[in-house]
Amino acid sequence: MTVRELRFVRTGKLAWHERPEPELLEPGDALVRPFLAGRCDGDTLPIHRPVSRALQAGMALRLVDPVVGTICGPVPFRGPFAIGHECVAEIVALGPEVTTLRIGQRVIVPWAVSCGSCPRCRRGLTAKCTTTSAGATLAAYGFGAACGPWGGMITDIFRVPYAEHMLVPVPPGVPSARAAAASDNLADAWRAVVPGLATRPAGRVLVLGGGAHSIGLYAAGLAAAHDGIVDYLDDDPERRSIAESLGARAHHSRRSLTGYDVVVEATSRPAGLRRAVRSLGPGGVATAVGYYLSTGTRVPLMRMYATDATLRVGVSHTRTVLPQLLAFLDRTGFPAERVTTLTAPWNDAPEAYTSKATKLVLRRDPVTPELAS
Repeated sequence: MTVRELRFVRTGKLAWHERPEPELLEPGDALVRPFLAGRCDGDTLPIHRPVSRALQAGMALRLVDPVVGTICGPVPFRGPFAIGHECVAEIVALGPEVTTLRIGQRVIVPWAVSCGSCPRCRRGLTAKCTTTSAGATLAAYGFGAACGPWGGMITDIFRVPYAEHMLVPVPPGVPSARAAAASDNLADAWRAVVPGLATRPAGRVLVLGGGAHSIGLYAAGLAAAHDGIVDYLDDDPERRSIAESLGARAHHSRRSLTGYDVVVEATSRPAGLRRAVRSLGPGGVATAVGYYLSTGTRVPLMRMYATDATLRVGVSHTRTVLPQLLAFLDRTGFPAERVTTLTAPWNDAPEAYTSKATKLVLRRDPVTPELAS
């Protein structure tokens, strides 16, 4: 038996491919069937730009940090590889040791694969699990063989190890479309603003948008929903309009603003990183959610020293924040689905995935009728 999975072939081209049907390999495994899949902001880099050979040459010349190769392969983003690492899924099979979940349950699958019991997982560093990474930089869905044998999430069925830890049930009151990006981008935005505002009530928040498109918008909305005073900067009028609908004040990116308690750097540019730091007020914290590939990315450290600033750069630990995030969606009805600018049929994935939409969500009907909301 075989199943279909979406594979990145080369820049501008994706296609369905057949692969063997997955099986339960360990007693703690689950098999899940995704019925909503979000496109991560980071996936658009190789889809829209021919970066593979340039990154390979950059690593050889020591202009690009070699850690890129440990995540994306020695020729980064070289196809074919299974793509996709955001989904809402239904459980279709469970190993004999899985007792807290049930077949037909609606769940979120985090992008990073983790065991839940190693020292790093217990510290909340679930994207850096020592058990699943086995010496690699990351263990993850949708990044290719360098991140393990997990495949992608845009497929008929896929296997999830450590299911009782990995799979997080979606509360009944949360529409599936609202949680479509919870596997990664929505959770990434959560960690960028919510912890900072917890210690800075009614703090001023600046979001530098335009690179990590959906993360910046989710961050602006979540900050406003947590009583932050939010300014969102972006050149794109459609994204500015979405940000305003979520409670932010939207401006063109040329606007110069300073004195913020929390800054989210979502331009994915070194200049944006420096601007984020310079926009902080005393004791402020900036979180960078993009990629900074150069070995020589400059940061204004003296400015950070003078303002007692904190800069956070790193992968998001989705599994750690998912329970809080989903409970918040259930409690408040936060309309994360407003960030989705294109919803496409599942079978149209090869074409839809190449779109320039701010946030793409692929959709098909679940097998379990009560999950169709």
